[in-house]
Amino acid sequence: MIKKNVELALIQSACSADITENIDKATNKIEDAARKGAQIIILQELFQTPYFCQTINEEFFDWAQPIPGPLTDKLTTLARDLEVVIVAPFFEQRAAGIYHNSLVVIDADGTLMGRYRKQHIPDDPCFHEKFYFTPGDDGYKVFNTRFAKIGTLICWDQWYPEAARITALKGAELLVYPTAIGTLPHEKGKEKKEFLDAWQTIQKSHAIANSCFVAAVNRTGQEGKISFWGHSFVSGPFGKILAEAGDDDEVLIVDIDLSQIESQRRIWPFYRDRRIDTYQPIVKRYIENE
Repeated sequence: MIKKNVELALIQSACSADITENIDKATNKIEDAARKGAQIIILQELFQTPYFCQTINEEFFDWAQPIPGPLTDKLTTLARDLEVVIVAPFFEQRAAGIYHNSLVVIDADGTLMGRYRKQHIPDDPCFHEKFYFTPGDDGYKVFNTRFAKIGTLICWDQWYPEAARITALKGAELLVYPTAIGTLPHEKGKEKKEFLDAWQTIQKSHAIANSCFVAAVNRTGQEGKISFWGHSFVSGPFGKILAEAGDDDEVLIVDIDLSQIESQRRIWPFYRDRRIDTYQPIVKRYIENE
C-alpha cells in the first residue's frame, strides 16, 4: 500500500485580552510551523481572544468577526503565501444577535473552503457558552483540502460519538477538535489527571471506532479561574497517541500516514459490520425501556 504522509502542526498557546497580540502570535507560529514542513496547521478554539465565556458580559460580543471578514482575509493570504492548509477557530458574528463558536478551513491556495459552527454548546461554571453562542445549524462538515479530507468539530462536540461518526462517514480522514479545556481552582492533582485522561480517552475512542486520525488542540495558560492544561495530541487510527505536547506554548509537529486508514479498516471492518437497520432509536432524547 502506497504511503500518504502528511505533516500536521498543532499550535497551542496562552491568550491575552489584546486581540491584535493574539493574532500576531498565532501568525508567527503558523509561519514557524510552515518553515518546519507543516502542511496542515490547526489552531485552538477561539484562538484570537481570551476564553471570555467565564463571565457574562455583552461587551465581549464586540470581539466577534464576520465570515468572510478582516480576519479570514489575513489568514487566506497567509495560507496562500505559505502553501499550507489552516484550520482557524474564532468567534463569529453571523447577523445581529446571532453569534457562533466557529472555525474556517482555508486550503493551501488561499481558498476559504467554508466554515463549521459548533453544534454542542455547554453551560457550566466558568463555561457560560450558551449566553454567547447559537448552536450550529448547517450540519457536520468535511473539507477535501489539498493534503487530506478534514472533518471539523469543536471542543464540547468531542464528547459525542454521534458527531464523530457522522463526520467520519462523510469521508473524513482526519477529525480535528480545537479545544479550550482546563481545570478550576478546586480541581487539582488526581482530579486534574482524571479529567485529562477522560478527555484524551474519548477522542482516542473516536479514532478507533472510525479508523481515522484525530487531532486535538487545546489552549494553555491561566485565564481567570481556569488553568488550561494544553496536552494537544494526535491519535492514530487504533488509538495510539503519536505525539503529545506539554502544558506550555508549543508548536507540535506530527507526521501521519493516511494510508493506514485503509489498512486499519481491512483488519477491523467496523463500517462493514454496522447494523444500520437497528439504529433508529438513537435519534430520541431518551429511550424508555418498555
